[in-house]
Amino acid sequence: MKITNKKAYFNYDIKDTFEAGIVLTGAEVKSIRSGRCNLSDAYVKIFDNQLWLVNADIAKYKYDGNVDYDSARSRKLLVKRREIDQLERKLKQGRLTLIPVSIYTTRNLIKVQVGLGKGKRKHEKKNVEKDRDVKRDMARVKRKYMV
Repeated sequence: MKITNKKAYFNYDIKDTFEAGIVLTGAEVKSIRSGRCNLSDAYVKIFDNQLWLVNADIAKYKYDGNVDYDSARSRKLLVKRREIDQLERKLKQGRLTLIPVSIYTTRNLIKVQVGLGKGKRKHEKKNVEKDRDVKRDMARVKRKYMV
């Protein structure tokens, strides 16, 4: 099961990605395995030399009896200290943010793929859409003349 953040690639130019573990409760694991997770407004923050996944919406598991469940709580990401130091250095270099790109299962573990991205401006997004439309039209014309 892989849940991707499509807005991440639209709003950010992802330079580099890495994998991180995540601390979850049992009901959250079952909810993610059933595909009920939304990463569209989520981001990753460094706080007290630890990585935290903020604003990721993992829906409540329907058979969970916990009435005080907060679906948008902050969750700790598991990364080595050396990797956190490298990320802090890259973030200080300029206008970069940490964005969760996808969440997926590996064997019995749930991992988060985090990307180091630079925000796109409005005109950059328009240029990407324009290039995509031109390529699609060219492919359509090319197919028309192929036998």
